Amino acid sequence: MKQQITTFFTFQKNNAEQAMNFYVELFDNSKIINVQRWGKDGPVEEGKIMRATFKLNGDLFMCSDSPPVHDWDFTPAVSSYIECENESELINLFEKLSENGKIMMPLDNYGFSQKFGFVEDRFGVSWQLNLQ
Repeated sequence: MKQQITTFFTFQKNNAEQAMNFYVELFDNSKIINVQRWGKDGPVEEGKIMRATFKLNGDLFMCSDSPPVHDWDFTPAVSSYIECENESELINLFEKLSENGKIMMPLDNYGFSQKFGFVEDRFGVSWQLNLQ
């Protein structure tokens, strides 16, 4: 049996559902597959995500609202890399992902591609966007 490797986002600010919905709306061929929620006796607010599974452009992801607040959070050292098909897709994704987030490398030619950008979205998740 082939092992399934899935990216898992742990949200400490109880905004997993907002992030998941934002990503599913942003990327083509995406959908929410399954959502398990915390009940009234759970360690976080009732209805928050215990575990959710979703696809972004056909790739499997998972997320949760973390009951404990950890000493760690997302880091740009681990990011999702997107090879864009054209410049308009690159610009659209860059603008939407960087809105209320942080631009770490503005769209430009850095010598290793025709156009590249690196952003941290409003949820703290990092994205590298590339156009060859």
